[in-house]
Amino acid sequence: MRYRLMFVAGVAVGYVLGTRAGRERYEQLKKSARQVAQNPAVRNTAETAAQQGREFAGKAYHVVSDKVGDRMPDSVADRVRSLRERTGGSSGEDDWGTSNT
Repeated sequence: MRYRLMFVAGVAVGYVLGTRAGRERYEQLKKSARQVAQNPAVRNTAETAAQQGREFAGKAYHVVSDKVGDRMPDSVADRVRSLRERTGGSSGEDDWGTSNT
């Protein structure tokens, strides 16, 4: 009960302080966040991180599939094959079903 009371008190204090800051401060923070997100250096870094993540995911997929190999039950392997055939194989997507754009 004590923790709930502390949580409610924290929410109340946050609400009061937030309303005192007002809409103007909110809009200022929103504008700053938008400027940071549109910064070319930030965008390039995010794009590079996403590309590296896709590469690591692809490598992990191949390592796991090599290690699992024939140990996977036939029912699971058949299901995966049927899902791949239904989606049309390779359509600009990686092995996880996400686009590489």
